[in-house]
Amino acid sequence: MNLTSLFSQAGQSLADFWAARVARERVMLAAAAAVVALGLYYALLIAPALTGRDQLNKNLPELRQQVAQLQVLAKEAAAFSGNPAPPVAALSEESIKTALAHQGLKPQSVVLAGGAVKVTLNDASFAALMGWLGDMQKNARLAVSEANIVVLAQADRVNAVLTLRPSGNE
Repeated sequence: MNLTSLFSQAGQSLADFWAARVARERVMLAAAAAVVALGLYYALLIAPALTGRDQLNKNLPELRQQVAQLQVLAKEAAAFSGNPAPPVAALSEESIKTALAHQGLKPQSVVLAGGAVKVTLNDASFAALMGWLGDMQKNARLAVSEANIVVLAQADRVNAVLTLRPSGNE
């Protein structure tokens, strides 16, 4: 059996079914078919579109706010792209000790050799040490190349020997 004969056979069966019905029954069947078709049309096409539109209307203010924030950030990025990075201050033993003192740290020794800085701290606050390292990375563009940190029995206290070198993003 091919597809054409299958369709013609189904069409013939439907025509026989329709012919066997009285006029009133045909009207009722046509009305029921129309109601089912409208229900399917609404359920498959209209309802999802209305739901999607409501969801988009709900999200629209947040999306507009995000667009405004992105525009502000783009303007800031454009303003920064024209400005060169501020120059890094020359490193000295005194500047390292001042930065450490600013975090409340007292170094046992600070040694500058060949562009590297070696700092030894005894009984130092770990949180303050991390703050100082963040400052060094941001302001002096130094990164830790070697670290030896020993945790002490008292909470937040460490002994540390750190070697910092200029980071490669200059």
